[in-house]
Amino acid sequence: MASKKKALGRGLSALLENDDSDRVEAKELSSNPESVVGTVAEIPIDQIEANPFQPRSEFEEDALKELAGSIETHGIIQPVTVRMVKKDQFQLISGERRFRASQIAGLETVPAYVRVADDQTMLEMALVENIQREDLNAIEVSVSYKRLIDECNITQEEVANRVSKGRATVTNYLRLLKLPAEVQLAIKNKQISMGHARALLSVNDKDLQNQILEKILKDGISVRQVEQLAKGAKNTAKKQKGSLKKAELSFEQQKHVVDLERILDHKVLVKKDQNGKGKLSIDFKDDEDLSRILDILNP
Repeated sequence: MASKKKALGRGLSALLENDDSDRVEAKELSSNPESVVGTVAEIPIDQIEANPFQPRSEFEEDALKELAGSIETHGIIQPVTVRMVKKDQFQLISGERRFRASQIAGLETVPAYVRVADDQTMLEMALVENIQREDLNAIEVSVSYKRLIDECNITQEEVANRVSKGRATVTNYLRLLKLPAEVQLAIKNKQISMGHARALLSVNDKDLQNQILEKILKDGISVRQVEQLAKGAKNTAKKQKGSLKKAELSFEQQKHVVDLERILDHKVLVKKDQNGKGKLSIDFKDDEDLSRILDILNP
C-alpha cells in the first residue's frame, strides 16, 4: 500500500509507467493475447471500450476534432493505457481524449499500453488523471476529490498526497460542494471565480447566497464587494438574534453600498452609531474625479 501511495503522489505517469520499446502488432495480439500485458500493442479500436469509471462526462467536440486532425497527420504520439478484460476485449484506463479523437479520425487500431488493474486501481487512476487536467472547472475537481474519499475510502490528507496538493487546497475545493446548485453551476460555467465562491461560503443562508450570486452575474461585482455583502448578511443575522454589540450595516444596506461603489467606481465607506447616525465617505483621486462624482450624484 505504501508503494502505491508513493506512486500516486508522483502523479499519473508514475502509476502507468508505460514503456513502448517493444510494440506488439495486431496480428500477434490475436494469436497470443495474454502475452501483451506489460507491453505496448496495436489494438483494434473496436475491441476497446470506454473507462466505466471515467468521471468526465463532457468532452469539447471542437477540441476532439482538432486532435483528430493532428492524429491523422502525425499519428498517436503517446499510447493510451488499457487493461485486458478478456480475449479481444479491453477497457480504457487513461487517454480517453486520444481514444475518442482516434475514432473520429477513423483509425482501425491504436497503440495501447496493456497493464493489470483491478476496479479500485482503475477508479483511482481515472480520478487522478481527471484532477490533473488543466481545463477542469473547480466543481469537477471538487467532485473528483469527493469520489476519491467516498469510493476509495481514503482521507483528505491521503487525497492531497495522491494529487500532490496541500490538504488545505483539497478542503477548500470540497467546501464548494456545500454551495447551492445554482452557485455550483455558475462556478462550473466559469461565471464566477473561486474568490467569489469562497466569499459566498461565509454566508450560511442559501437564499442569501443565491441573491448575492444574482448580483455578481448581473452587475459583475468584485470579490471584495461580495465579502462586504457577506458581512452585511452576518450582521443582519446577528441583529435578528439580538446579539449585536455595535452598529453595523445590514445586508440590504450593504447591497446599496455595493451598488453605489459600482456606479461611482470608487470605494464607499459608511459608519453609523447605535442611534442610526453616522457618516458616508467617498474616495476620489483629484478635482476632476470629484467633479465627475458630483455630476453623478446631482444629475
